[in-house]
Amino acid sequence: MDKTKNMGRLFICPTPIGNLEDITFRVIKTLNEVDLIAAEDTRHTIKLLNHFEIKKPLTSYHEHNKKEKGKVLIDRMIQGENIAVVSDAGMPGISDPGEDLVKLAIENGIEVTALPGPTAFVLGLVLSGLNTRKFVYEGFLSSNKKERKEELRKLEKETRTIILYESPHRIKDLLEDMKEIMGNRNISVSRELTKKYEEIFRGNIEEALDRFNREDPRGEFVVVIQGVSIQEIEREERDKWENLSIRDHITLYMSQNLSKKDAIKKVAKDRKLHKNEVYKEGLDL
Repeated sequence: MDKTKNMGRLFICPTPIGNLEDITFRVIKTLNEVDLIAAEDTRHTIKLLNHFEIKKPLTSYHEHNKKEKGKVLIDRMIQGENIAVVSDAGMPGISDPGEDLVKLAIENGIEVTALPGPTAFVLGLVLSGLNTRKFVYEGFLSSNKKERKEELRKLEKETRTIILYESPHRIKDLLEDMKEIMGNRNISVSRELTKKYEEIFRGNIEEALDRFNREDPRGEFVVVIQGVSIQEIEREERDKWENLSIRDHITLYMSQNLSKKDAIKKVAKDRKLHKNEVYKEGLDL
């Protein structure tokens, strides 16, 4: 007999990020039908449930109890209960402990179903006016300045559009670090998405800093950053060797731990020369 047939299911239920009208009929139906709702903050979620007259048992599942509570929830689903997991706002599993519960459910052979719904970073990206064809979501960077700068350095050469989350008391620090490491890029900064006072700033980093130095930042922010262009990367690379001799160009790449053979290939490609011509210049290296 297949034991999984008697197991319950885990439902990932996204909740509104600001406007209650954004909840879907399917999420309301699911929350009314499950045996238990696991919430990041039960005090927050009970207001949502009361608004839609959903009367189901509620339990806490958050960053600080996810290990112990995760096991409890898995055991209940193994026994046949259906459980919905919700975050305070948006899609569970994105920058919250819902991710861990999904992994646990999969490891235990429990069926997981995700319902579509609002996600702040997608809205911020679409509203940014920047390239949406290719993008990378990084969530919250470190609150430690040194670590945050290191994370930004890793993103400095990213050609895809970059999406970050940030809190109001750190937004200016983030923008300062971005300007120092990435230069004065075009960005979008969104707050209060889907709410009455929704705001989307579009411009460059210096303009954003000027605005937040004049206004007190409020609300959670979605920061969308223009990726660096391929042409800019190529120009920066060219600047490193443009005034070097072919021999010194080969030496430059060899100093970066490339073999002599690979260095010659790369120099030939950079300078659009035949490989043999470059090889002659580096015979005694």
